[in-house]
Amino acid sequence: MQLSSSRSTPAQAVGLLGWLGLVFVAAALGAVASMEAPTFYAQLVKPGWAPPAAVFGPVWSVLYLLMAVAAWLVWRDPAAWGRGAALALFVAQLAANALWSWLFFGWHDGALAFVDVLLLLGLVVVTAVAFWRIRPAAGWLLAPYAAWVSFASALTWAVWRANPGLL
Repeated sequence: MQLSSSRSTPAQAVGLLGWLGLVFVAAALGAVASMEAPTFYAQLVKPGWAPPAAVFGPVWSVLYLLMAVAAWLVWRDPAAWGRGAALALFVAQLAANALWSWLFFGWHDGALAFVDVLLLLGLVVVTAVAFWRIRPAAGWLLAPYAAWVSFASALTWAVWRANPGLL
């Protein structure tokens, strides 16, 4: 499959590394707030459908990788209409993503974490649509992320409501 881009192969590689770096910096910022997450998560009353704490790391690692590749695919098309706005939406959802960890795990604020995860879900969906319009594969790469954030929204609500003393 031929990918259109006016950028050289070295610039493409640097671009991919840049998007991977940005995404994993956002992940690291969230991880700082989540240092005590396994202990805190173990204390919480959770619904029966909540995954064990060990599931979150691998799932998020794959999702972050898919997100970076999606952004890179959009970035590769400098002439695409709406590219700047789509990438700005991507950065905004990254910020909302990192903020959730601080709200939930760092500051134990379930209400604001729930508001944030709903905002995140909206931003992910809008970003996926914007990406899809530029490069359909990029939009599809965000589909697992949108599905996971939908699940995370329900889980955030359920855990917050079941733990009024902790969240």
